[in-house]
Amino acid sequence: MANFKVVKRFVILVLILIVPGFLYYLLQAKGKNRYKPLPVYGPKQVAKTFHKVRGQVIYDTIYHQIPDFKLYDQENKLITQKNFEGKILLVNFFFTQCPTLCKEINKNVADLATAYKKNNILKFVSITVDPATDNASVLKKYATSLKADENQWKFLTGDTSTIYPLSRNGFLVTAVNGNNNPENFVYSEKLILVDQDRRIRGYYNGTSVNEMTKLNDEIKVLIAEELRKIKSNLY
Repeated sequence: MANFKVVKRFVILVLILIVPGFLYYLLQAKGKNRYKPLPVYGPKQVAKTFHKVRGQVIYDTIYHQIPDFKLYDQENKLITQKNFEGKILLVNFFFTQCPTLCKEINKNVADLATAYKKNNILKFVSITVDPATDNASVLKKYATSLKADENQWKFLTGDTSTIYPLSRNGFLVTAVNGNNNPENFVYSEKLILVDQDRRIRGYYNGTSVNEMTKLNDEIKVLIAEELRKIKSNLY
């Protein structure tokens, strides 16, 4: 009987010593990853700098970023990357004379904009691939038809010398001049999710119900990720 009490006390002591450490490990190793982070798209480079995780050296990664640009919105205001500092962006390319596809995509974007109207961290950006037609006044009329709030959803125009390289080299999607013929414009139907560090975190077919559902879910994941970074920087 005495031996049983000794064993019992020993087991209790072991549990007292081991369990808190095990729980701490779970919180450190698992608690920070309650969701799967979104991928980062585009070319990557291994940096010379590094950080350590539990003593292991991990070299930092240099990710592709959306470059700086100068375009004009539906109010004819100059818009640059500075206007979107600290924001998550949902970006798409379109043109106002698009017969069908753009209308369907921007209707879906409008639904998302309504759903996130009170969320100040997420902004919407639609860039025309036909700036010769889509000047600020045309974009404003188009934005009004979608009941877009200009503080939440920017419709941008500018020169093709800026827009097309920005599309191909920045957002990594296609945009080709149609020689002023709406039937000949080539552009991507993708919606592009961009994080606060100007990195591409997702591509979504703007005409697909399933893809729009996925986008809505991944917007929430990215918002949580960004808020977590803000919180960690406070401590």
